[in-house]
Amino acid sequence: MMGFPSRAALAGCVILAAGLACGKPKAIKPSKPVPAGTVLLQFTKKVDGPVDLTIDGIRIPVQQTSKKCKRLTITGLAAGKHHLVLLSALDAFGPDQIDIEVTPGQGVFQVLFSQQFKAVLYGKPEPTPQAEGIPGVVARLES
Repeated sequence: MMGFPSRAALAGCVILAAGLACGKPKAIKPSKPVPAGTVLLQFTKKVDGPVDLTIDGIRIPVQQTSKKCKRLTITGLAAGKHHLVLLSALDAFGPDQIDIEVTPGQGVFQVLFSQQFKAVLYGKPEPTPQAEGIPGVVARLES
């Protein structure tokens, strides 16, 4: 008979396969602590941009430091609860709307699923109006 030489070898292979398949996933953490008053949104895949950010119903201008970016850093938000909406013509986010709470003396770290759209758009899109922003709040896409 072809196959495993013994039942003990078969049991050992089953235990080994189960142990490898049930490994703990690694948690995604920031490389260094998030400074107080800062919100760091890390994406699962690099984002092409541009990104449209709305905080509490007010559009915020987003600076982009490079072509493909891995995180969005928001500084200058006041303490309290805030509603963020993140949109892009070239990227999809999950979730695209989040509620965060900025507490004094602490930063906020959130991981967002990101995926690129593989769509062909014909014609030129209408230009979006200039984002008015919130005084003191700065948002940057960074690699």
